[in-house]
Order: sequence, then structure tokens, then C-alpha cells
Amino acid sequence: MLDKLFSLSARKTDVQTEVMAGITTFMTMAYILFVNPNILGAAGMDKNAVLLATAIGAGIVTMAMGLFVNYPIALAPGLGLNAFYAFTVVLGMGVTWQVALGAVFISGLIFILLTVTHVRQLLVEGMPASLKYAITVGIGLFVTIVGLKLSGIMTIKLSLIPPTLEKLVATNGHATPLSFETIIGLGDLANKDVMVSLIGLVILGILMARNVKGAMLIGILATTAVAAVMGVIKVPAGFSPVAIPDFSQNAFFQLDIPGALSMGLTTIIFTFTFVELFDTMGTLVGTATKAGIMDKDGKFPGIGKAMAVDATGVSFGALLGTSTITAFIESAAGIGAGGRTGLTSVVCGILFLAALFFTPLVGLIPDAATAPALIIVGALMMEAVRHIDFDDFTESLPAFLTIVIMPFTYSIANGVSAGLVLYPLLKLITGRGREVHWIVYVLAVLVLARFIFLAE
Repeated sequence: MLDKLFSLSARKTDVQTEVMAGITTFMTMAYILFVNPNILGAAGMDKNAVLLATAIGAGIVTMAMGLFVNYPIALAPGLGLNAFYAFTVVLGMGVTWQVALGAVFISGLIFILLTVTHVRQLLVEGMPASLKYAITVGIGLFVTIVGLKLSGIMTIKLSLIPPTLEKLVATNGHATPLSFETIIGLGDLANKDVMVSLIGLVILGILMARNVKGAMLIGILATTAVAAVMGVIKVPAGFSPVAIPDFSQNAFFQLDIPGALSMGLTTIIFTFTFVELFDTMGTLVGTATKAGIMDKDGKFPGIGKAMAVDATGVSFGALLGTSTITAFIESAAGIGAGGRTGLTSVVCGILFLAALFFTPLVGLIPDAATAPALIIVGALMMEAVRHIDFDDFTESLPAFLTIVIMPFTYSIANGVSAGLVLYPLLKLITGRGREVHWIVYVLAVLVLARFIFLAE
């Protein structure tokens, strides 16, 4: 039955290999169960509610990818997009998390529409490769800064700037508005939380360097044990890592769609849609190629279905109470272990649902243990920078600004916008405008319109 359902023989694999591949994929991406509640919890969401949404969303959507598409690709709330959701939209813009979920839901509907009308494929074909890689690297740096901040290794302080003499004269000695500057510095390395994070970073680094399967999960758990030994966390008496899931605290259907529409979150919805669009496409194509799914004509049978499942997962995740669900590059670990069919995804999805019974363990995981994982993920995403042609300035400058503006302005949207405007501009000025796909010019105009009419 399994052979017929998943075409095991046709793809030269077997049940045992697929099951082991599914376990491997889960082990490499299970850290999201620990990291996502901490990130969205910073936005005021209940951590247990986020955990439920993360496990259920990842489990169901990943199983759907296996059953309906027969791809060995797993999905879960994506890093980078959850940081954008929590730190830029909710905390940075003062939007409630319910309204932010509404924006995610709407972006999912747009994503479905783009998939059904095949516009998604057109956008992917038109976007310059250098900007695709730059977006990946920029998000990686953004995630790294979040990890450094959560760990305490990096501090972000506000310093008061004394008013100048000219300003005092202009106000006739009356009270002048206070002005501040942001200063980034090194944290207190003697602090126990920071020490735990540094130890965790070393542990994760060693595990990753030795290509240990499940390095992320093992590293987080090992760092949590270190935190317990050092007194950063205290394990209560009679503690049991297994418990019946608590569904009383959930964020199911608590999104505010009318609020997202009435507040005019056009830019936010656009960013959710745009970043998810290219992040997922790269993951789907890259992992499907490695799995040997590509045919002799260079096409991927079922790629349209895969896009549809992924797009539906975005809105489905918002209904459950989590940020954008997307395809995980960690799926490549399962493929490397021999996964070739959707059975790998089904096994991985089942394990995500089973993880619901280990919520007490998740509650013990401190920021000091999850922060190193964010830093490591940032390092992994930096790999894409080697594909950017830095010998061609019309390619390198837009890519560079896309990369650095994301973390240093604490906004993914700003980085993407900078690249989209500068790339076609430089090509036009140097007489190479024909190298730019027409859809990029359209996107550049939309970005400029955003800054002109939606500046506030």
C-alpha cells in the first residue's frame, strides 16, 4: 500500500529509509518548537498557545505536502518571518498580535491567488538571482541579531544626546525635545545567561562541524542542561517532561482580519507575501532537485501542488495562531539521509504532532538556550552570499544594500525595497536595462509608491 501511495519503488527507496529520513528531518528542525514560542512570546503572545499552533501547523501542513504532493519537504513557522512579525510589526509598529495575524492570513490568500494564476512563477523568473540570494543572507543576519540580543551577547542601548547651543537658543531656553541615539555594544560576559549562551554556541558549533544529525535539537537540549546546572533555570520537584496538551490556552481563530484591513497594513502584507514568495521557491526548487524529482526537461512534476500546499499553509497557520508557515531548508537533511517521497514528510509531520505531549519540556527552555540556534541559522543562511557576483557592481551594490539594510534598520522590508529600486536603476544608467525583467520595473515602482504615499 505504501509503495503504491508514495511510488517508493519508482523513486528507488523503501519504507525503512523513508522513516529514518523523516526522523532526521524532524530532528534538524524541531528547534522551531522551542524558538518560535520565545520569539512570538516577546510580542505578547502566550507561549503555550504559540507552541500548540507551531506543532499542529507544522504537523498537518507537512503531512499534506507528503500525502497530496509526494515531496519529502517539511514546513513550519519560518525563522526571519516570525522575527519580522514579532519585532518589526508588533513591537516596532505597535500593532496588536491579533491584527498582525490578520495580515499574515491576508498574505496567505494573496499567495494562493498568485499560485493559482501562475504569477508566482513569473515573479520568480523575473527576480534577479543576486537579489534572491541577498534576501536570504539579509534575513540570516536579521535572525542573528535577534539571537545575539536574546542571548545578551549584544546589547542595544539608548543614549541621551545633549541639546546643542543652537537648539537652546532657538527655543529661548525652554524645554527642548529629548533626542537619543542607539548604541550597539558587547554584553556582560560575566552574566550567567550570557555565559550559558556562549557555551551553547560552542556546543552547537561543534555538533554542526561534525555533521551530527539533529545538531540543533541536541544543542538546545544540552544548553538547557547547562543552564540548569548553572542555576539559570530551576527544574521543579516531581517534574515530568510528558503531559497532556493544554488546549485551554490557545490562539485559534483570534486573528483580526478587519483590523489589518482598516489599519492599511499594505506594506506589511506585501512584505510577508514577497519574502515568503522567494524564500519558499528557493527551498522547494533546491530540495526537489537534490531529491531527484526534476525530470529530463528540467521541470518538477507536482511543483504547482507543492506551491498550493505551501500557500494554504500560510493562512492555515494564521488561523491557528502563528506566523508564516513555510518550507524548511532543513528538509535537505532528510533528503540527504535518503528521503525521496512524501512518506518522509508524513513521518516528520506525525512527530510534530506527537511533540504536543512534551510541552513541559519546552517550558523549561530559556532564551539563553534558543539564542545560539538563531545565531547558527544565520550562519547557515550566509552560504548564499557566494552566489552573488561581486565583480559586477550593478549586481553587487543592490545585493549588498539589501543584505546590510535588513539587520541595521531592523527591517526586512527596507532591505528588500532598497534592492528592488537600486537594481533596475543601475542597469538603466549603465545602458543594460534590457537585462532586467519587466516585472522588476513594476515592483520598483510599487516600492517607490510605498515610500511616497505610505511613508508614515
